[in-house]
Amino acid sequence: MSTSHDPERCTVPSKRRIRWAVLPVGIATAAVLAGCTPTELHGFLPGFVEDGTPATNHTDMVAGLWVNSWIVLLAVGVITWGLMGWAAIAYRRRKGQVGLPVQLRYNMPIEIFYTIVPLILVIGFFAFTARDQTILETQTEDPDVSIVAIGKQWSWDFQYDGATEDETVWSMGVQAQTDDQGNVTSELPTLVLPVDQTVKIKLQSRDVIHSFWIIDFLYKKDMYIGKDNYWSFTPTREGEYAGKCAELCGEYHSMMLFNVQVVSEAEYEDYLAELRAAGQTGDINDEYDRLQNLPGTGGTPENEEGDN
Repeated sequence: MSTSHDPERCTVPSKRRIRWAVLPVGIATAAVLAGCTPTELHGFLPGFVEDGTPATNHTDMVAGLWVNSWIVLLAVGVITWGLMGWAAIAYRRRKGQVGLPVQLRYNMPIEIFYTIVPLILVIGFFAFTARDQTILETQTEDPDVSIVAIGKQWSWDFQYDGATEDETVWSMGVQAQTDDQGNVTSELPTLVLPVDQTVKIKLQSRDVIHSFWIIDFLYKKDMYIGKDNYWSFTPTREGEYAGKCAELCGEYHSMMLFNVQVVSEAEYEDYLAELRAAGQTGDINDEYDRLQNLPGTGGTPENEEGDN
């Protein structure tokens, strides 16, 4: 009795087994993702609460760039590790073999693949990063709120600009102090922002380079003496947030902290009224600025007249 070998008959059960294996894996993956909290879906980045509300109008975009970049990089890593493992197993030295296996040289399709794929990845990362950076760096020309944030060793001053000098108010921070256990004991300066209002912050420094960082907002920007930087955004969720200097700026850099309170518009106006009642009106005095005579700061070197 003779039997015939039918390749199609053998491959059909294999395809069915693969299909039935992939189906539960896909269902399990969907179930796991559906059970993820907003924090997990955003890569455990700060700036999100359980209902998924972001801290600012830009937080979602920054988190998306971060998480999607890691997904792509992880996929590339898995493929690379898989190919390395396959090559190590498929081309291992077998019993009785000596020397090296047959080497693959001058394979044009593979060389093109290894050149094109990294190029596509680099261009893709650059394009998405440049797109999001352009949005982040676009400044609001007519903001609802204009604020000046001034970094100093090692605290913060905040000025809330008004239509007139009498309406402009400020608060000045005192360097944080610690007790014997290293805990911060003095009251940290607080930046108050109105929710759902466009905010434009002018960033300045009194002395050295600082970096203005509100952690949950997923953004930070450097502050230089003699050069103003700007940051425009809209807070979208009321709450309290932590801020700090993200640039090593001296001995007490680690204590250069501040609090951020995002409040309703009415509460924001009440806070400004409190500052006016305390007599903290007008522009913040710059008499405490250091290095005022350096080029680019607008000052005049003390020895300029003598040199002339």
